[in-house]
Amino acid sequence: MKKGSLIVSLITILSVFLFCGSKTSSAEEKTYQIGTDVTFAPFEFQNDDDEYEGIDIDILNAIADDQGFDVDLRPLGFDSSIQGVQSNQLDGMIAGMTITDERKESFDFSDPYYDSGIQMAVAKGNDEIKSYNDLEGTTVGAKVGTESADFLEENKDTYDFDVKNYDDAPGLYGAVKNDTVDAIFDDAPVLGYAIKQGEDLSLVGDPEEGNPYGFAVKKGENKELLEKFNAGLQKLKDSGEYDEIINTYVEADDTQASEEMEQIEPKKDEYVIASDTAFAPFEFQNEENEYEGIDVDLMERAAEMQDFNITFNHIGFSGAVQAVEGNQADGMIAGMTITDEREENFDFADPYFESGIQLAVEEGNDDDITSYEDLEGTTVGAKVGTESADFLDEHEDEYGFNVKLYDDADQLYEAVRVDAVDALMDDYPVIGYAIAQGQELETPIERESGGDYGFAVKKGQNPELLEMFNEALQEMKRTGEYDQIVSNYVDTDDATASESSTDESSLVGLLKNNYKVLLNGLWKTIALALISFGLALIIGVIVGLFSVAPIKTLRGIASFYVDVIRGIPMMVLAFFIFFGLSDAIGVTIPDFTAGVITLTLNASAYIAEIVRGGINAVPTGQMEASRSLGLTYNRTMQKIILPQAVKIMIPSFVNQFVISLKDTTIISVIGVVELLQTGKIIVARTMQSTYVYLIIALMYLIVITALTKLAKVLEKRMK
Repeated sequence: MKKGSLIVSLITILSVFLFCGSKTSSAEEKTYQIGTDVTFAPFEFQNDDDEYEGIDIDILNAIADDQGFDVDLRPLGFDSSIQGVQSNQLDGMIAGMTITDERKESFDFSDPYYDSGIQMAVAKGNDEIKSYNDLEGTTVGAKVGTESADFLEENKDTYDFDVKNYDDAPGLYGAVKNDTVDAIFDDAPVLGYAIKQGEDLSLVGDPEEGNPYGFAVKKGENKELLEKFNAGLQKLKDSGEYDEIINTYVEADDTQASEEMEQIEPKKDEYVIASDTAFAPFEFQNEENEYEGIDVDLMERAAEMQDFNITFNHIGFSGAVQAVEGNQADGMIAGMTITDEREENFDFADPYFESGIQLAVEEGNDDDITSYEDLEGTTVGAKVGTESADFLDEHEDEYGFNVKLYDDADQLYEAVRVDAVDALMDDYPVIGYAIAQGQELETPIERESGGDYGFAVKKGQNPELLEMFNEALQEMKRTGEYDQIVSNYVDTDDATASESSTDESSLVGLLKNNYKVLLNGLWKTIALALISFGLALIIGVIVGLFSVAPIKTLRGIASFYVDVIRGIPMMVLAFFIFFGLSDAIGVTIPDFTAGVITLTLNASAYIAEIVRGGINAVPTGQMEASRSLGLTYNRTMQKIILPQAVKIMIPSFVNQFVISLKDTTIISVIGVVELLQTGKIIVARTMQSTYVYLIIALMYLIVITALTKLAKVLEKRMK
């Protein structure tokens, strides 16, 4: 929506309030003065009876009736309404106002009430323009200062068209009808309304993603009005009245809806899709230890509908991001919020889920937390790098609470259970799932609006994959299959409808249902440790012998190798080998192989030092005596020094193997599902962190104790 001048806006405000002569109603009187635009059909406009109606007006009135407050509507125009709210002349405004980061600095917004977007339209009967590729050499129009104008400027070189801007909608629509321009772009609902009113236009393609519209109040004020609006809006959506209002004004894209899904030709035999390991209800392992969830079901169904093959790699959110950037995966779907920063590196599909964040406290709520003001002096937790963390960071000073961040959901939810934090904030479907799984939580405050989740590919790559997903997603929404998938996991009361059929709330139940996957995790841990330690022994012994060799160059090589490997944290080494090295050499290194290489390099450096220390522990006089008797250096090492040194090294070798076994837990960062990662996945589904980690600790204890006993027996025999 374009902006007018400040002076005109102020004059308009003063004029209206002067002639009307009324005062802002107080919240106690439950009458709110709400500003709106003068004309922005189909959201607000005057009908034949000179009464204001439209999507914004009808939604606001319906919410006011439901929530028990009155509205004094002030059609001041968009810019004047902004000034009115900022100067406290108005309590709020609803005028097709796009929610942007800049506006959030001055306004508090309700939950989005309309997902806007821009779309292309051509004159009715125009069969030549069916996609952006057909715009080459044409002229395309848009209104000045709109998202459409920005979109055209960004894409005019890509599709080789000229841009012509108009001040208003009549000029724009008239231009396409008299062939001054070949196509136009405008907000999708505005175009839909124009068509419904008889404009000879045809929509082309799908709407481009746009920012949603929101009801706004001055920042920090009229919070109760926002809460009422959000509560009423949710009721409207649940009852279906919201859809009735929208359909009254916006022409449904019947052409699109009736068309069959376009089949896109895949360009690869198989696409690797990276995802999170545990982000219920979007991706998590079920009782059969198979991955399911909203993301998994949508992606698998899209592959089935578009007839392309996929392989999921559940590597964790951060790992998935790096896998796509490092060309280890073709795309990722992991509850990934579409943000401006991420759009610099990723291309996103159409949003498939509108999320939101919510505060949760332990059931019973001893601190009587019922609003953000009650958080003063408390500690609130969130996951690192999430919308919740950003929200808490923004409001930490305003409400006087402390923020504590956690890497994983299980840590976060365990923290509130053991009172390490007083409250947590997370995506509302995740909280709903946790409650459904028995987590004793309650949500005393209405949820905050959040961003949209999107399927992502690396920028500029795999465009056909995005098209296939978009086509399938649209078809699923058209047929209702999308709603069915979502409702399998999230119900309308913000809790999940998916419930376990097996009792996993007890230690016995957990063991009975998960012993196979736990044993698989243990086997992978042992395999990682054995293979890597065997290779590390070979490399470490060679480097250790280099370190005591009489040749200076060999000692220098050994010293350099040990210093470099020991100087790099193992997690960094794992990331470099799996993501960096794979990208550099252009060959995908499997996660298990990358884990073995990492553990081998790390352990070999320490084994080299063990070898050096063991050899140096043998008295130097023995070397001198042997050489004086005429034995060569190699013969002396083989027959005299090493037999003694090996006995000295054995306890250290055993200790190093135990360390390598424990270090396998670090390899989970690149997606290897070893024992600890297996436990995290189970916790994400069951929320039984105490029992699960107790089981894992006992498994490690049993294995390591057995190895230690075996090593002592071996040590005695060697002596």
